[in-house]
Order: sequence, then C-alpha cells, then structure tokens
Amino acid sequence: MDPLDNPVWHALAGPQRELAMVRGRAARYLVEVAPFAALPDVLEPEAWDELRSLVGPGGIAVLAREAIVPPLGWRALFRMPTAQMIAPPDFTTARSPSADVAIEALGPRDVPEMLALVARTAPGPFAERTIELGTYLGVRHAGTLIAMAGERIRLAGHTELSAVCTDAEHRGRGLASALMRAVATGVVARGEMPFLHVVTDNTSAIRLYETLGFTTRRVGEVVGLRAPE
Repeated sequence: MDPLDNPVWHALAGPQRELAMVRGRAARYLVEVAPFAALPDVLEPEAWDELRSLVGPGGIAVLAREAIVPPLGWRALFRMPTAQMIAPPDFTTARSPSADVAIEALGPRDVPEMLALVARTAPGPFAERTIELGTYLGVRHAGTLIAMAGERIRLAGHTELSAVCTDAEHRGRGLASALMRAVATGVVARGEMPFLHVVTDNTSAIRLYETLGFTTRRVGEVVGLRAPE
C-alpha cells in the first residue's frame, strides 16, 4: 500500500509520532490535537482489538484511508467519500490574485480566534492543539482574523494542507489560494509534496482546487466507527 493510501498511520508512525497515542498496532492523535485514528496497512484481528482498547469500549474511531470493512461488533456512524488531491509542481511559484496580501504566522495565542473562524466557516475538524501539527498562516481585516490555512497530516515526503477557510464576506479575493501557496512554500522547502483532502460533495472547494491545478489522486473515505462495548 502506498503511504498516501493510509496517511494517518504513516504520520503517527513517523514524523508526528510525538502527537500520537499508540496501543500495539493501533494509533490515534491526541484527542485535543485531531480526531483521527489509524491502523496499519495490513489489517489483522489483533489490531482491531488494540484499537478498541485505545478508544475505549463504545468509543469512536475516525479512520481516513482506503475503504475497509470493520469486524463484527464495530458500528459505522458515518462514511464520507473523500478525494485526495495532489498539488501541481508549479503550485508555489504561480501568482494568486491576492499574492500581495499581508499574511502572518499564527501561534498559540491566536487559537481562540482560529477556533472562532472555524466555527463560522466549518472547514473541518480543528481543536485547541491542532496548531501543533505544523505551520498555520492567516490574514486579518481591521484586526480580525478572516482567513487561514495550515498543515495537518505529515508523513515522509508529504504534508497535507488543511483548515483552509475564509469568512463569507471576504471570499472571492484569492485569500485561500494565497494562503495555500504560502503554506505550501514551507512544505516544498522541506522537500515534501503538498496534498489535501476534500469531501466529494464539497463541489465549490473542489472547483477551487482544480483551478489551482490540484489533481485527484484517489477517492477514499473518512469513516466514523463505534467500538464494541
């Protein structure tokens, strides 16, 4: 299996292991960092038992990988078909309409504003310590954070662009593309390739990413499973 087919596992077993909780052949991000759990590329019954132990009886495991069939006793709460898209080679050098916008680095003291922006725009999961996953950049208007983007899943050779969001009244100015290119510049400087995930029914986001040159590598799913009691 290509590591990109099971990115959370290869992140938690690799560059982001310090943010992982591990039980044998099961892993998950610290709860306050991200909701995702993971299992190895080759699934064995013991790995499911260890995942149940990790999340607790009746606990929820959110997996992002190729489609899987859980064993008896695990119950699917949701399944979200998700496209994995890869940045074009010239992504960081192409100029966006708002390339000259003032972009600033975001840090721990900005987290309350980041959480508020996420609540307004709903780009996906973002918690109090998500910022520890990598670089986050933002744009302000009149002192208020109105747009941001950052890094999430990081595995050898690849880093995911995530939390791409802009307040509704400031959309259409190219802020998302400018922020994505700025974050991707740091990713490429490390010798890594930027990629992202987007649910397949988010057609407006997919159109934006395709306009920026992203191509779909595969369609997998994010599935929420409840462990047996």
